[in-house]
Amino acid sequence: SSFQEMTNVTTVLEFRLLGFSSNPHCQILLFTVFLVIYILTILGNIIIISVVTLEPQLHSPMYRFLKNLSFLEVCYTTTIVPKMLANLLAKRKSISFSGCMAQLYYFISLGATECYLLAVMAYDRYLAVCEPLHYDMAMTAESYTRLAVGSWVTGVFTGLLPCLMVSRLHFCSYNLIDHFFCDISPLLKLSCSDTTATETVVFILSLLVLSSCFLLTLVSYLLIILSILKIPSASGKRITFSTCSSHLMVVTIYYGTMISMYVRPTYNLSSELNKAVSVLYTVVTPLLNPVIYSLRNKAFKKALEKIVIRH
Repeated sequence: SSFQEMTNVTTVLEFRLLGFSSNPHCQILLFTVFLVIYILTILGNIIIISVVTLEPQLHSPMYRFLKNLSFLEVCYTTTIVPKMLANLLAKRKSISFSGCMAQLYYFISLGATECYLLAVMAYDRYLAVCEPLHYDMAMTAESYTRLAVGSWVTGVFTGLLPCLMVSRLHFCSYNLIDHFFCDISPLLKLSCSDTTATETVVFILSLLVLSSCFLLTLVSYLLIILSILKIPSASGKRITFSTCSSHLMVVTIYYGTMISMYVRPTYNLSSELNKAVSVLYTVVTPLLNPVIYSLRNKAFKKALEKIVIRH
């Protein structure tokens, strides 16, 4: 019987991605909307990277973390969106097995790196607002480098185990993925192997990474808000609060969608809801981050004006 089972398991060389809709008009509309968002995301993040690099006033850790986040958003959205755009126009919406595993790996690794970076950025803001006298001692160039490199390296390793486990699963002749990219839950649904071990590892890893980073971020911002309430001047209160509330909004959207998707013992969310939530963190958040972190920041806007006038 084991020989019979083995012969029934055909090696899947490619997957077909069902994407969003089979209606051609709907696909062209989605293509246009996602293309515009993608171009704006890339441009917005490249502007942030350029301004922070060119303007000496913005060489503090806060802006250097922002530069890391912008570079990450460019990589993260590029892992998903170009292939999705190509498939919206293609008759045959396919992705090779190795391409699918590569996309899954980069998606998990860069998603985890984003969690670590957002937590580190919240910690940096906590030090700046709540411990201003100790900030320069605590957040030296060496500390910044250690935290930034640590976020990237930990992210790179976070993606290895789940990706390795998914790649070792058997996928029988049925190869239709009901999603617009290679995400874990549709791949687990598709596999004809026992996915219990993989599901457990993904659940525990997601719980550890997302919950710890979200808690660290949330605690940092709560302490910042408590500190703001003690500021005597109303204008000082307003400025600091508007910055923190916008940061908190981005963080809540990102973690909220991620936790709702991955910190569940079973992966039985309806595929349409799955896709809608996925669009939030793969397409919308990478555009929101640069807008909220920089355009609500006076020093950044001043630096941008200076560079525009200079050139």
